[in-house]
Amino acid sequence: MEELKNYGHQHPLLMLNEEQLLGNGDGVVDCSRCGEKVSAPCFRCVDCCGFYLHKTCAEAPLELNHPFHRHHPLVLLQNPPYTSYTRCKFIYHCSCGLYFHIKCALFTFNIAERNLKELEHVALEDPSFSSKNDGGNLGKCFACWEPLAMYTYFSLDCGFNLHKKCAELPLKMDHLCHRKHPLVLQFNSERRACKVCQVTQRRGFVYGCSPCELAIHIDCASPLPVIEDHQHPFTLFWRQNPFICDACGTEGHHVAFTCGTCSIMVHKKCISLPRIIQHACHVHRVFHTFFIHKEYFESLNCILCHEVVDTEHGSYFCADCNVIFHVNCALEEKACYCIVSQENEDDKSLDIPVNSITKVLETNDAGEATVIEHCKHKHYLMLSDKISEHGDKCCDGCLLLISAKFYHCLRCDFFLHKSCAELPKKKLFPKHSCYGKPFSGPKPFILTSDCMFKCVLCRYLSNGFSYECNECGDQICLRCPDLILQDAVKISGHKHPLLFYYGNYEGQCSSCGRDLSYGASRCKDCNFHLCHLCFLRPARVRHKCDQHILALTYDKVNDYAKYHYCDICEKERDPKHWFYHCETCDTSVHVDCVLGKYSFIKLGSTYNKGNHEHPLTFVKKIHYYPECVECNKPCEDLSLECAEPGCNYIAHWKC
Repeated sequence: MEELKNYGHQHPLLMLNEEQLLGNGDGVVDCSRCGEKVSAPCFRCVDCCGFYLHKTCAEAPLELNHPFHRHHPLVLLQNPPYTSYTRCKFIYHCSCGLYFHIKCALFTFNIAERNLKELEHVALEDPSFSSKNDGGNLGKCFACWEPLAMYTYFSLDCGFNLHKKCAELPLKMDHLCHRKHPLVLQFNSERRACKVCQVTQRRGFVYGCSPCELAIHIDCASPLPVIEDHQHPFTLFWRQNPFICDACGTEGHHVAFTCGTCSIMVHKKCISLPRIIQHACHVHRVFHTFFIHKEYFESLNCILCHEVVDTEHGSYFCADCNVIFHVNCALEEKACYCIVSQENEDDKSLDIPVNSITKVLETNDAGEATVIEHCKHKHYLMLSDKISEHGDKCCDGCLLLISAKFYHCLRCDFFLHKSCAELPKKKLFPKHSCYGKPFSGPKPFILTSDCMFKCVLCRYLSNGFSYECNECGDQICLRCPDLILQDAVKISGHKHPLLFYYGNYEGQCSSCGRDLSYGASRCKDCNFHLCHLCFLRPARVRHKCDQHILALTYDKVNDYAKYHYCDICEKERDPKHWFYHCETCDTSVHVDCVLGKYSFIKLGSTYNKGNHEHPLTFVKKIHYYPECVECNKPCEDLSLECAEPGCNYIAHWKC
């Protein structure tokens, strides 16, 4: 053993070789400077106080003039200023805000100095066989911030990773974008935006010119990428004249790429825009185009931001529906779209609807089906528009009161709105993503009935018809799909059409006063907003508090303060909020008091899935409340009652 100086430690240190380290008896120990496992050659405290140093860490200079950071020296600090560095006892620090693990600083120093022999002890990983490979997610290269899985890379124990090709980058280069000085490989310590793509990369290497305060990302300084969506080559244009990108329609101020044949100019990032995508906000694929004739569309508003799309520049559009997206709106959220390969661009196998009316038995002079067979009912159904003959019946599909034309069964209490009867057996829902899975295109939903379910959109419990996801089993009631799939919706409570805006949303719902969070239906012309639940409120409902139908009311009926009370809960109402009202009886009630939890369960319908030996019927008692056989409390809310004569079974639904 060789006794040497103490390298900042209070006791002398001994140098150990591999045999001496293994025979020391202390087991696996960490370096007191870098925090990594000690390997020979190394130093140990003579007094055995647990102080160990790698030889490289012990010999690390107190000041390091790093070629990748020429402005100031990096100073070795013993006490890291941030808690994230607690594992590393010593770090290199610069007054401009740079911090480096000892190993990272020395490793990059050796790369800059081309001390390739010093890199021989660093592990070189092949991503195809790497033990660190977690489903292809190995992390990113420190220099270029591309995935490690793309190339062979160096990997330090401290978590620092660098592609082998990036370690071999030229230290200087001449570039067309800056002819005055050569560009030097360096840390982006000034956090400068790239002159080519205008993106600020907070870490990693750039090619820069310090006197001119200029930086270019490594990949932006590389050769032109392969063009996927244009048949001619693009030429780099280094003039700094402002321009409008013909691919995305937004302004550019710096480097552009031009096609002289087509007379178009684009951003670097727009060279490789996906040609075809499937977006979560439209059922069909949308195609990228550089321009569209204005007469092609009835509306020129983006379906996401609802602002005008300039069709003289690039956009994504659907030729079948005249739906258009701004390029940046369509591609803003990666979780909301998937790229469609050009081999599958004509595949429309899922788009073919199958009618749920299985057979038309009779028609009228207008060609309407007056007697039909429906896939969800065993008897014939007859068309009618005479609501008064049947009382206040609910549609068995959507559970809303029947209105306009409807089909009904002459043999049993079954009703369907004409629109509900004509729904397809299978429907595509583009906005649905199965839980835990990335968006992969519209999901087929199958029309189902005769089951209890909770709608994943409005969260109401129902026993009407639903559309059920073929993959994850999520169910959507019939009230929600048409509203959420429409671009602009007109409601009785507001004079202008409402548009749905995605993303985080600030403000309060004009109907209920609750704070808005994600997404809202909004009027472009005035300060009117609706949350999703209020947007889906039924316009007409029936409740035991009144013998007449209650109508959703949007304006205060009476200005006297004494009338601003709910006739169900007898608590005060906010006159600015929507409520249900009966004009005949002057009954006014809170929306939530009327709808409650079980407004969309058809009373009198049969439930066969319980533990009772007889079929059970959904009921809501009005004049008397028998005790629940489960909890012995009065059945004042939704209950299940045995339909068998002589059986007195009744229980709360929740019991």
